[in-house]
Amino acid sequence: MTQTIAPHAPATTTGGAAFRVRALLLLLLAVAGAVLAGATPASAHAALTGSTPQQGAVVNQAPTQVSLTFSERVALSDGSVRVLDPKGKRVDTGKAVDLGGTTYGVKLHSGLPDGTFTVTYQVVSADSHPVSGAFTFSIGAPSQTSVALSDPAVGGGVVGALYGIGRYVSYAGFILLVGGAAFVLTCWKRGAGVRPVQRLVVSGWLALTGATLALLLLRGSYVGSGKVGDIFDLTLLGQVLQTKAGAALVSRLLLLAAGALFIAVLFGAYARRGEAHTSDEADATDKGALSGEGEREVSGEGDADADVDVDVDVDVERKDLAFGLAIGGTVVAAGLAASWAMAEHASTGIQPGLAMPVDVLHLLAVAVWLGGLSTLLVALFRAPAEAQIEAATVRRFSRVAFGSVTMLAATGIYQSWRQVGSWSALTGTSYGQLLLVKVGLVAVLVGIGWTSRRWTAQLFEAPEAKAMATAGATAGATAYAGQRTKQPTKVPANSRNSSSKDSTSGSSTSGGSTSGNSRRAAQLARQQAAVATARQKRLRDADPARAGLRRSVLAEAGVAVVLLAVTTVLTSTEPGRTEEAAQQSTTSSSQRSGSLSLKLPFDTGGQDGKGTAEVTLDPARVGGNEMHVFVKRPNGKAFDVPEVKVAFTLEAKKIGPLPVTPDRIATGHWSAIGVQIPMAGDWEIAVTVRTSDIDQTTVTKNAKIG
Repeated sequence: MTQTIAPHAPATTTGGAAFRVRALLLLLLAVAGAVLAGATPASAHAALTGSTPQQGAVVNQAPTQVSLTFSERVALSDGSVRVLDPKGKRVDTGKAVDLGGTTYGVKLHSGLPDGTFTVTYQVVSADSHPVSGAFTFSIGAPSQTSVALSDPAVGGGVVGALYGIGRYVSYAGFILLVGGAAFVLTCWKRGAGVRPVQRLVVSGWLALTGATLALLLLRGSYVGSGKVGDIFDLTLLGQVLQTKAGAALVSRLLLLAAGALFIAVLFGAYARRGEAHTSDEADATDKGALSGEGEREVSGEGDADADVDVDVDVDVERKDLAFGLAIGGTVVAAGLAASWAMAEHASTGIQPGLAMPVDVLHLLAVAVWLGGLSTLLVALFRAPAEAQIEAATVRRFSRVAFGSVTMLAATGIYQSWRQVGSWSALTGTSYGQLLLVKVGLVAVLVGIGWTSRRWTAQLFEAPEAKAMATAGATAGATAYAGQRTKQPTKVPANSRNSSSKDSTSGSSTSGGSTSGNSRRAAQLARQQAAVATARQKRLRDADPARAGLRRSVLAEAGVAVVLLAVTTVLTSTEPGRTEEAAQQSTTSSSQRSGSLSLKLPFDTGGQDGKGTAEVTLDPARVGGNEMHVFVKRPNGKAFDVPEVKVAFTLEAKKIGPLPVTPDRIATGHWSAIGVQIPMAGDWEIAVTVRTSDIDQTTVTKNAKIG
């Protein structure tokens, strides 16, 4: 009666599909990792909006301090601001100090020589990202300098790449942990006992914990030297623990300890109660069948009443436990999300008191949506036959996902307005462009999700497919359990006694036969279980609605991986509002200091002494400029005068007059290159014109420069 059926062919097809799923996900993860590893160092989230002396300025007297003004508050450490003389020697007195608002300064030594000085700064913005830069100013006159003006590679290099990967893994772990647990509690309670789902959620916890520890170690080198050797520097680690970012990472680790307890209860006590409830339902069904056949009619009624009481108790306990898990899980998940909100974009800029709770809701919505999607993908491809996910579960998740997307859209609109600020910044800044890419990916996800809803609807419209799949799962489980139950009956106790008696008389034939029967029974049980499993998989794969759902969910998961990579890069990019403000400041300065042109009528008092001097200054900003003077007669023709001089005076700062003697280029045209304007202000421009040996005059006019 032994029937040998090779169940491997159908399993190969499903195994191939699972292999393709893993290969696709690994490929997408590799692409995401390449995006992160190839990303530029973190952009400055606090822009330098001003300094004293200004960049490129030439001052007559050595300043006593250098001050820097940023677009937001920054964190300073020893050596954050340094001032170097032309030979590269440090001339500041030490640590920079807070001068109030967003301005910081460092004192300078007295008796500084003339020449070009270099100011370098490396600070940490309020949203925890490193900011660095350098500029020069001159005392007396510009000079050669041995200091390179290249910005430090803060936030870049190997450490920057590792830090970016750590951020990506932490986001991914948070999504899998929170989203997977939420999917089990709200959509698929039976999933608490499914091993692939358990592995997914536990993997999320491990990924988030490991990434948080790595970020804590990398933080000191990331915002400092950028050297790999400083990763395990305990002194830097101690400094990190005293910062806002370090406190956020430590808080996350403490919350993850509570998360471990949550996982233990979810996949321990809660899962066992679910299994007990399912087992009681199965026993009640079996007893009902026996009672219907006329067997144990009296005792069956009593047992049924007892089973009802047990079922009620188990169900109440499970509901109470689910309620506690929901409350505790929400608190832990919100705390984990707040560890990002309190240290990144939401914690600085406008309306931080509202932005941080909105950011927490945004992160939770993303986790419930994308984490639930990942769990659904695992359930569709990896769940065992007896725990195959049902269409009702997908329908519930569809409603949860719709609510998450709605929350995501509402909070995302507010965050976009807060971080971008204008339509021009949406297309003209790196942050705005990345945000458009993110919105496009979300739209693709929503479109694919709509397709998934259509396949789910077809699952409901085809109950026979569901019934076939359920019957296959039940048959497989029953066959396997039945064979395991029958195995001991193949070798009864009297056979063992008979074998013992025969052995005393010198016969060993019975013992060998019994051992062979046991092996054959076990082999038959395994074969029948494999056949039942293969049959169930064929029935499941033959359902076009379920196959379509699996494909659409897989596509959603692939897009979600790329979306997560874009989001990670977005969080390390300078907000569009800040970037545009810096651009507008530069543009405004450029507009104020565009090519300046002044016409100054003059009359020296002598014969043929009238005319007009036209002065142009390009680009009319702080630093070097090119000056041209055109002298014309009243009729507009070039006036060939013997001498022209120009002087610049800034009365408000008691600077000047700074004399400039231009060179004669042609008839009526004088020019000077490298005219230094030390600082911005309302300058008085005085032009002296000599028309003869004794006839000359000086005319003046005020103009804003720089």
